[in-house]
Amino acid sequence: MRLGIDFGTTRTVVSLCDRGNYPVLSFDTAQGDAVDGIPTIVAARDGELRYGLDALAVRDEPTWTTLRSFKRALAADGALERSLDVGGARVPLFDLLVGFLSHVRDAILTRSNLPEAQRAEPEMRVVVATPANAMGTARFMTLEAFRRAGFHVIATLNEPSAAGFEYTHAHQRTISKRRDHVIVYDLGGGTFDASLVRVTDLRHDALVTGGVARLGGDDFDAALLDLVLARRAAPVDPASHARWLEACREAKERVGPNTRKLVVEVGDEQITIPVAEYYEACAPLVERTIDAMLPVMRGADANDGGATTPADGADAGDGGVTTLADSADAGALDEIAGTYVVGGASTLPVVSRMLKERFGRRVFRSPYPSAATAVGLAIAADDTSGFTLSDRFSRALGVFREAGGGRDVTFDVIFDRETALPAPGSPPVRVERRYRVAHDLGHFRVVEATDVADGGAPTGDLSLFADVRFGFVPELQRDGVDLAGADVHRLGGLGTSVVEAYELDAHGLVRLSITDEQTGFARSFALTR
Repeated sequence: MRLGIDFGTTRTVVSLCDRGNYPVLSFDTAQGDAVDGIPTIVAARDGELRYGLDALAVRDEPTWTTLRSFKRALAADGALERSLDVGGARVPLFDLLVGFLSHVRDAILTRSNLPEAQRAEPEMRVVVATPANAMGTARFMTLEAFRRAGFHVIATLNEPSAAGFEYTHAHQRTISKRRDHVIVYDLGGGTFDASLVRVTDLRHDALVTGGVARLGGDDFDAALLDLVLARRAAPVDPASHARWLEACREAKERVGPNTRKLVVEVGDEQITIPVAEYYEACAPLVERTIDAMLPVMRGADANDGGATTPADGADAGDGGVTTLADSADAGALDEIAGTYVVGGASTLPVVSRMLKERFGRRVFRSPYPSAATAVGLAIAADDTSGFTLSDRFSRALGVFREAGGGRDVTFDVIFDRETALPAPGSPPVRVERRYRVAHDLGHFRVVEATDVADGGAPTGDLSLFADVRFGFVPELQRDGVDLAGADVHRLGGLGTSVVEAYELDAHGLVRLSITDEQTGFARSFALTR
């Protein structure tokens, strides 16, 4: 069977590829209800762990401790070695990922509305997504956790790029030769992503990506909790704090266009918050998403659609991006067919309202915002759909290396944000550096960054991805030689010829190989933090 799986911060949604249709699977809870996604949670008691639907069943039992949004820890430094506190026990993050995804696989087979004909197929071939701004370690851990859980991952996409497939599938009529760009606004439970996608027939090119690594529905829950706690006279202990946060999440999810007040209840205590006050608290969060999306929108001016000036922009009569045309920090983007709003947190009415106030009437909210990415992934998994995607690396990777006899350090950009990923099954993108060395030891500090400035320096979030040392002289190439504390020395002249090669695969993962062409000594490194 072929599936699209959107592994989300707050819930995980599965869409099935079924003869040109892409239904979202529903799952049976312990209470006999059918839900369209599996909550991304884990519960613990005396060393026992339960995940997803099983954790939901014991959430209200006092002997169990529940941890939500553990996926958010993938964005933290040192995620590969990180452990989380679950019910007083430290559990490796990777083990939590594998345990949860194993639960998802079992639930698909035993607790979903999967057609019987599909159950007979033992192999689950899946396309999965990662946030557009996810660094390499998060991508590696996600991919490896799916594999360990028994899935065969045939491709990974950036989340907003996948939602672009769902937009074209549902809104093909809005695409024309004049307006062939789509902005995907993806506000999930833990992250915000935006992507500029050019659509030509069924071909999709993700041109620019952006976002905020730690901004999503969890933050809107926290904003409501702050208002609630400000109205309580007594402080809350950690256990009560978790219950109030859960109640805030539930109250937020009940908000509709006509809601005038939110009622948050824990036990016999009830607190009422006017919805206008809550929206006022949410406004700075929505503004942060817009600030992150504007550079992505400007990317349309820099691509083949051609730049436009404010005077050339669409007016309100044709549904253009009228407010953006008057903005001082971006031109009128008349080639944009629409801004597509997806993600579970985008259902909060204040989100669509602020977007339409800012960008006009060409803002479309997915009818299934929580499932749009999963449906797009299922379309990508369907090799008969005809849809193709050229996705982007969506971050920058480069190397700090020694210069000037070890006295200086230079930065060399290897892949930038707009580097196109190879299609699944295609050879990796390869970048080679061939040179004669001037030192006895190479020290390569491989880093990932949000972007690269015009001068070539890394900007935004910066993470040391790998610290690699390679000997350039025979005495430093012997087995057992510890290079960790070795100093870099300049040679009397030019030394051996070295080939330094970086390979970028379809999943957005990078492998470095270094070869001494004179001695044949070579090493290869999978670049994960």
